[in-house]
Amino acid sequence: MSTPSELKSPCVTRNGMVKLPPSQPNGLGSASITKGTPAAKNRLSASLLGSDLEPGKPHLGLKPSLRQLPPLTLPKPILLEPEKCVLAQVCKTWRKVLYQPKFWEGVTPILHAKELYTMLPNGEKEFVSLQAFALRGFQSFCLVGVSDLDICEFIDNYPLSKKGVRSVSLKRSTITDAGLEVMLEQMQGLMHLELSGCNDFTEAGLWSSLNARLTSLSVSDCINVADDAIAAISQLLPNLSELSLQAYHVTDTAMAYFTAKQGYTTHTLRLHSCWEITNHGVVNMVHSLPNLTALSLSGCSKITDDGVELVAENLRKLRSLDLSWCPRITDMALEYIACDLHKLEELVLDRCVRITDTGLGYLSTMSSLRSLYLRWCCQVQDFGLQHLFGMRSLRLLSLAGCPLLTTTGLSGLIQLQELEELELTNCPGATAELFKYYSQHLPHCMVIE
Repeated sequence: MSTPSELKSPCVTRNGMVKLPPSQPNGLGSASITKGTPAAKNRLSASLLGSDLEPGKPHLGLKPSLRQLPPLTLPKPILLEPEKCVLAQVCKTWRKVLYQPKFWEGVTPILHAKELYTMLPNGEKEFVSLQAFALRGFQSFCLVGVSDLDICEFIDNYPLSKKGVRSVSLKRSTITDAGLEVMLEQMQGLMHLELSGCNDFTEAGLWSSLNARLTSLSVSDCINVADDAIAAISQLLPNLSELSLQAYHVTDTAMAYFTAKQGYTTHTLRLHSCWEITNHGVVNMVHSLPNLTALSLSGCSKITDDGVELVAENLRKLRSLDLSWCPRITDMALEYIACDLHKLEELVLDRCVRITDTGLGYLSTMSSLRSLYLRWCCQVQDFGLQHLFGMRSLRLLSLAGCPLLTTTGLSGLIQLQELEELELTNCPGATAELFKYYSQHLPHCMVIE
């Protein structure tokens, strides 16, 4: 066991990520590692290694009996990512145990371009060692601010890049058509690709590089993406199961490009701030992708109640629907949803400013609805809230920013005894007395103030 003076400085947790100390030899500089939602990341376990750990003492002062702890008896569910990074620095034996790939499943390292190189005495740059990442078997990476050369260096230096990497996210990067083509050609195991804030590749680059093995694609805030990009996606990705698209210049025409094969395989479509898409685009979409189970039209501001009616009548398998930031949606759309989408479990109506108490009355008949988001629905009042009191299936309810709700109306939510999460941020009716009342009558519900 190493002495305390020989140990590295502990990891610093910030915003749900883990920052590795720059001098650490078994990690990449100050690379971040993230997993799950922020709420999940910030919930610390009651203990690190079970009841044998003395309360009130750091993990460095372990009892002698724990020093001979058999490696495989470390309980996987207990340790969170920040704790694994700290404990891996105790000694070589602990590092060997905690570097087993099974402890890092689902974790994504975030690598910034400036952290990928070290300066040599002669002034030249050398790509850092990624061996520690290979030992942990990481299959997913997020690369930030990288260029074509950085991606080539990553592929050459990460032993698992050719066959073992399944998911890559490129953010705010200068990747060009050539870099995109090399990456998808070399990384033969890649199935999930995200491109965010990458403005140097073109639609021609997508035509030349997209590979049929991709099953999930996300493109956002990339200025060169329009209808031709959707044409490339539809023709080159027959096995696509999930598509997320945030593009200002995609039109209704693009929604008709999807093939019959994709109509069978694609279950998730997220359209964010696609301002040019109208109800005509919805017509094309529901006929091209009839098997969707999750649909987002967030920020598609030209969609009206008629478009929602088309969705409700044709996409009966939907379990999640996001209509946030659709200002033309009214209570009539909620009536269509309540009548036809009997399997719907999640409904997002944030910033749908025309929604009133009448619309909530329609939603109250939905027995399968588990999550309902009504953030900044400025016309919702106490009377409308009463419609929700009988929805025993609700597990998550967000009323953040609803200005007309009073303490009296909100206090009635204690009737939802199965509620697990309640969001009341920026809600004037949410007082300190109300939160105390919730703590007594909704003890199992996490109330977000």
